[in-house]
Amino acid sequence: MSSNAYIKLVPSSSQQAISTEELKDLFHYYKEITSKTGEQVDWNYGNTAFPYELKEKETGKGTWFYLQSSQDRYNSILIGVDQEIIADEDGTEREQTYIQITLPPTATAGDKGKANEFSKFIGKKLQGELHLFNGRVMYFYPRK
Repeated sequence: MSSNAYIKLVPSSSQQAISTEELKDLFHYYKEITSKTGEQVDWNYGNTAFPYELKEKETGKGTWFYLQSSQDRYNSILIGVDQEIIADEDGTEREQTYIQITLPPTATAGDKGKANEFSKFIGKKLQGELHLFNGRVMYFYPRK
């Protein structure tokens, strides 16, 4: 059974919308900074820290892509962007962008750990509201 985590871009987030291209840039940046940790300790940490390659199918272009691993403890993570209509406290409706991170039924415990790490990174970077796989919520945006 697949499970999902969501990063919602709320009004006080650093940006209100995001494209899959921007998410891909964040993925490459995350891979870069985790591999720099390995350089500092003189160890090939980059392949272990986040052992995924970005893949995209023609049908998902612009809406979703997936991260595929060739290591035995990991499989894949799907990442997509969508919008939803929500009602504000005053009753007005607005469109809210969210990022969905999905673990397919074939995902391993390692995939879940790496997906949690990556979703926290994105949540902090975008100052969003992260709804974790276990239902808990982390707030990375300035709250009143």
